[in-house]
Amino acid sequence: MKESLRAIFAGDLEIDEVNEMLDHWCKRASRSRLSSFIRLSKTIRTHRDGILASIRLGVSNGRVEGLNTKVRSIIARSYGFHSAKATLALVMLACGPIDLKLPYERASLST
Repeated sequence: MKESLRAIFAGDLEIDEVNEMLDHWCKRASRSRLSSFIRLSKTIRTHRDGILASIRLGVSNGRVEGLNTKVRSIIARSYGFHSAKATLALVMLACGPIDLKLPYERASLST
């Protein structure tokens, strides 16, 4: 079953074919007695529109997830810094020009 799911996401199918194959796979997974496949089937059904849009548009959130991981590791290293500005400076140094506003800076901009 896992190989048939990989074939669906291989990227060489039309969106209608992917939709039909996902339906078929989810039905088979729901009838299986494997709890992980049943849970995955429910997740695919819940997020079906987003999955199909991702396949149709050919986009992924991989870069954002990578950036998020990098920022989280910097934050973990920066515990004990004297201010949030030092942490933000480290994030900017490591990740490039990102527009980050602190909550008190956002409040002062709107008034």
